[in-house]
Amino acid sequence: MNLPIRIGMDTFKSVFQLHGVDENEAVVVRRQFRRAEMIR
Repeated sequence: MNLPIRIGMDTFKSVFQLHGVDENEAVVVRRQFRRAEMIR
């Protein structure tokens, strides 16, 4: 698995979208979290 070199987080009302890309701009991480999960 490639390690992400850049990570972004989109903060919407109740869902957070985590997105990470490697040095070739290929997506290596993509996850969604609910607000309650992020608070934990």
